[in-house]
Amino acid sequence: MKELMVPQDHVEEIGNLIQSADSPVGIDAKKTHIIIIEKLLDIEKRLQSIERALSK
Repeated sequence: MKELMVPQDHVEEIGNLIQSADSPVGIDAKKTHIIIIEKLLDIEKRLQSIERALSK
């Protein structure tokens, strides 16, 4: 699935951001969830803007 492909530099950057040596799975779950929620909120704002524009 081409749309799920993430550039390697992004993978490394995000991986470095969320890694945690203190976690048994190797990532900081709280930081990871904050990033995901922030992105979802950004998508929601953009979608609302598009919906407003289309309803005019």
